[in-house]
Amino acid sequence: MARKKTNTARLLIAAGATVLLAACAPGEVTNEGSSSEGAAPEVQTVDPAEFAGETLSYVYFTDGPDEQATRDLIAGFEDEYDVTVNLEILPYADLVTSVQARLSGGNAPDVVRLTSLTDFRADLLDLRTYLGEDYAEEFLPGPVTGATGDNGELLAVPSDATLNGPFVNVDMFEEAGVELPDPADPWTWEEMVDAATEVQEATGSDYAFAIDKSGHRLSTILSQYGTALVDGNEVALDPQKAEQALAPLVEMMADDRMPRDFWLGSGTRYEGANEIFLAQATPVYLSGNWQVGQFAANAEFNWAVAPNPCADECGGFPGGKYMAALAEGPNPALAAEFIRYMNTAENQETFVAAGGFLPTRADLSEEGVQYPARQADMDMFLQDLERTPELGYEANAAPAFSGAGTALVEALSRVVAGEQDLGTAMSDLQQSTQSLVEELAP
Repeated sequence: MARKKTNTARLLIAAGATVLLAACAPGEVTNEGSSSEGAAPEVQTVDPAEFAGETLSYVYFTDGPDEQATRDLIAGFEDEYDVTVNLEILPYADLVTSVQARLSGGNAPDVVRLTSLTDFRADLLDLRTYLGEDYAEEFLPGPVTGATGDNGELLAVPSDATLNGPFVNVDMFEEAGVELPDPADPWTWEEMVDAATEVQEATGSDYAFAIDKSGHRLSTILSQYGTALVDGNEVALDPQKAEQALAPLVEMMADDRMPRDFWLGSGTRYEGANEIFLAQATPVYLSGNWQVGQFAANAEFNWAVAPNPCADECGGFPGGKYMAALAEGPNPALAAEFIRYMNTAENQETFVAAGGFLPTRADLSEEGVQYPARQADMDMFLQDLERTPELGYEANAAPAFSGAGTALVEALSRVVAGEQDLGTAMSDLQQSTQSLVEELAP
């Protein structure tokens, strides 16, 4: 009984004065979902003692090292609330279709881990119903952007963030006598390309620069030149800025400072250039913080994370994951509390430290996270997160972003293959993105 009283007090503190005890049983919703006029729903009163004996389903995909941390946190939740959590781990490629099939069959899971809310926005629980209007303020505004509905609903909690950024082969830079950039005063794009080219020439590496074949990664460069593919439900692409941003890549693939065959060889498929970096075939590689773990385990040379290059803007391009509750799930109150529990400051730090992710909580972003290894490199990503423009969050959260990103890769491929000039390709991309936005507009 003593433990139940502790739970009750903690839930009250966490959710604020708006959550009161004891009137309603868990899952009973008197004003479910959000108001079409944008007003917050009435916060439901919940007695955590009523959770005892219930079962929660959590559909999950893992990036690897986060799995054990997730299992450990779930064990703590089960113990604290006397509940059972069924963790269902699916391959990422099967996640969306599996959850959609369960929704169609009337068997919605309670909670799901997602990289985008686009496929499920109409199916998600407005977490303000249980966690209150002010709960979103515990998180950084940028990541919350992607979890916010058109009428202000909190459709998910951003559980971890990712950020694109460059890795450098320190040994190759030292061999070439080329200085690494100052983290407090990042290099410009021209300075980065010149440095990479100088290292290539001095060391005889195959290439100077590599980047994943990805619309998300290319959007890093667009963002640094002050443009993006989309902004919410509008096209944001400035063709002239995009042409200026991508011209260095076209030039480097034309004179073999970038791996042209790598870019053209995989069709429209995503392709990571991590093997090129690990083979020491390039001194600079633009990817993201999720590579830190595998480079720490597999790189046979000294490497480091460098600050993103600046143009009109600095910083990287954001991504991340969400924890969302399905409105049709059998235990919405328990689902909301599970999401809150997994994203307390202590528990989110445990999760992101184990997974090599970046925090989404405002307090953790300010205080920093202690990682088990490569602290300086993760701190470099955290530092760049503060420089990242808001436009990147808006773009990444837009319904048309994924399709527009694929079209961006295809457009650049046509240019690299000599089928189209860059200016025309970017103008065509603006038009095709407009069609995509109109098709997906709510």
